[in-house]
Amino acid sequence: MADKTWKAAERRIAASFGAKRQIGSGSLGREDRSSSDSTHEVLYIEAKYRKRHTAVALYDDTAKKAKKEGKIPVVAMVEKNRPGTWLLIKQENLPAVAAEYAKARLAELKGDA
Repeated sequence: MADKTWKAAERRIAASFGAKRQIGSGSLGREDRSSSDSTHEVLYIEAKYRKRHTAVALYDDTAKKAKKEGKIPVVAMVEKNRPGTWLLIKQENLPAVAAEYAKARLAELKGDA
């Protein structure tokens, strides 16, 4: 039987973080196993395969604007009365985005910000 597309996506995502896909929808209800979609020791990865994700439409619009300016698109989402910020980026841009974030935090610690 052919591999299900969503299983292949879970496998690919887990592998990109040096892990394997957790079989049987995570822990299969076992308390001694993680319910994450991957076997990663530090990251809890939940992979969602859908025809469309609403946030991706927002990302696509942002990406068009960023391309005109030669920049990397980052969608930052904040919810009212909830602390924190969620970032939506393409996986291949993660190293560059993380580097820019680290550079800003370092400047902040040095008092350069």
